[in-house]
Amino acid sequence: MAENPWNEIFTERGRFFTEVHEDIARISTRLSRLNAVQVLDLGSGSGRHLVHFARLGFSVCGLDDSSVGTRLARHWLASEGLTADLRTGSMHDPLPYTDEFFDAVIAIQVIHHARLAAIRRLVAEMTRVLKPGGLVFVTVPALRNQASAFDEIEPGTFIPLDGPEKGLPHHYFSAGELRELFGGFDVDDVHVDDVQHLCLTGVKRSATR
Repeated sequence: MAENPWNEIFTERGRFFTEVHEDIARISTRLSRLNAVQVLDLGSGSGRHLVHFARLGFSVCGLDDSSVGTRLARHWLASEGLTADLRTGSMHDPLPYTDEFFDAVIAIQVIHHARLAAIRRLVAEMTRVLKPGGLVFVTVPALRNQASAFDEIEPGTFIPLDGPEKGLPHHYFSAGELRELFGGFDVDDVHVDDVQHLCLTGVKRSATR
């Protein structure tokens, strides 16, 4: 398997993602009102959302396939006297968490980096580790990656042939397709943010519904 491009990116640029997503303040407030405790950040990178939630007193877990990003996140947390359960691994393997453990799962600009079948398996795993009534917040790109050339490997899934994410699959969702993907959730919001990311917020349905 090719070297993870994000290891190279984080090595070259360091902790360059520092500002949280524009919707995270809203999500944090909502979780506080629900007395949520456990938050999972999938694709936690160099730690911007881990640090945010840890500062607010949530118990935070992070999973990322970049060992360099995870190391940067660990250093950032330590510099502020914060802690989180950080793991390096692929989110396309079974998630290393027990059933119905988390009150919330967030995934900012990560779930689209795969073929659709793998994304569906990942969403099933996200659903498994969320408690009934748990919150999911995900973002995916609304616009095509900035590479100059692509191979389409299946309908809606493209691989950039150049640029920093060369060789990394990108699936592009419509709003309707994203809603369908999270069919086990009561989706209460889908919108495009200020940087042209499609954002979805939903609540996991209970098994009896």
